[in-house]
Amino acid sequence: MAIHPIEYRYGSKEMKAVFEEQNKLQKLLDVEAALARAHAGVGNVSAEDADIISKKASTKYVKLARVKKIEEETKHDIMAVVLALSEQCGSAGKHVHLGATSYDIVDTANALQFKQALNIVCRDLVELEGILLELAKKHIKTIATGRTHGQHATPITYGLKFAVWAREIRRHINRIDESRKRILVGKMSGAVGTMASFGEKGMQIQELVMKNLELIPAEVSTQIVQRDRYAEVILLLALIAATLDKIGREIRNLMRTEIAEVSEPFAAKQVGSSTMPHKRNPINAEKVCGLARVIKSNVFVALENVSLEHERDLTNSSSERVIIPESFILLDEILKTTKKVLSGLIFHPENIERNLKLTKGLNMAEAVMLALTEKGMGRQKAHELLRKLSISTSKENVELKKVLLESKEITRLLSKKEIESVTNPEKYIGTAVEQVRNVLKIAEKERSS
Repeated sequence: MAIHPIEYRYGSKEMKAVFEEQNKLQKLLDVEAALARAHAGVGNVSAEDADIISKKASTKYVKLARVKKIEEETKHDIMAVVLALSEQCGSAGKHVHLGATSYDIVDTANALQFKQALNIVCRDLVELEGILLELAKKHIKTIATGRTHGQHATPITYGLKFAVWAREIRRHINRIDESRKRILVGKMSGAVGTMASFGEKGMQIQELVMKNLELIPAEVSTQIVQRDRYAEVILLLALIAATLDKIGREIRNLMRTEIAEVSEPFAAKQVGSSTMPHKRNPINAEKVCGLARVIKSNVFVALENVSLEHERDLTNSSSERVIIPESFILLDEILKTTKKVLSGLIFHPENIERNLKLTKGLNMAEAVMLALTEKGMGRQKAHELLRKLSISTSKENVELKKVLLESKEITRLLSKKEIESVTNPEKYIGTAVEQVRNVLKIAEKERSS
């Protein structure tokens, strides 16, 4: 019976498959096979025995049920794998796991899973970046109200908003690529890291194993690969989740009834509330924000796992069984959800226009202030004048333009035509269009390389 929502609700089949027991077992067997071949490469075992071990190191022969049966007796998961593989290899079985400690196998297998999972994450990030770039291009001149501190600020464009998110996603892609050299690392160093169990050829054996598995050998290790590497994995996933949380929160806010500038896609038979038939809730964006909290909370556990005792203790093992698959699978879920939300995002131009005019021109006060300074008025004097006129505008509930035209201090420097121009939001978006075009140009080069 399913218990954790990951089992039946969250994550794609592809990402879940990376962390399913069958795949985990196969990765452990892959490492055992690579170790046998490395021993053959340095002359410790015959090529024939290494070939037998390699052939049998498959879930086709080593069944998960058998491994679990042995583990019930041995109370040791890796020893169960070793024994299950050995019994399939005949006389060659005596060479299985030769010189290795459990975490030579576990940590190297983990790196293989990290590689698979990060490739899925990276692919989704590239697709999400593409969606954001298309939105930035399409809405390059869609002018809207900018907001700071939850209050209306100066105008912005939706294109600029999407371009900012696109670049953040690109940085995550770059972080993954750059971090692979620290994350995709395995080791064959024995019980405390001295490689004593591998003899004089320890370094060579480790090099051969990692070369065969296309991983990077740890420069030095204890019984485990040091957990700052694993903390970096979880921190990286949490950082991506934080960006998705930010995007989801913005969509949720823009969907508020009072704002209503954009909406999530809503299916024909979708129900928003069990009691309020009219509701169209931002459930997907809310899911993104909610699951991001779980991923971010796993960072604490990953950091605690860095400080293990002496050459290692076992406190990291149990928690890693939870936080590693959970973080990857939940991130997979919210990445795919964010792609769905943004690719189907519905815009409400009439509300964008309404909100742009909601403050009756007060969002153009900065533009008026700067226009006055260009005419010779001191910046501080212009700021104070516009502050007072803005208060009058709010109290009288009239257009800022009307108050400006009635102010002798303003009309002494600005003509009616200039006031009309300087209070037009379309004329106060600065280099927003140019910045988006620059982002699109940079992104095109990056995505084609």
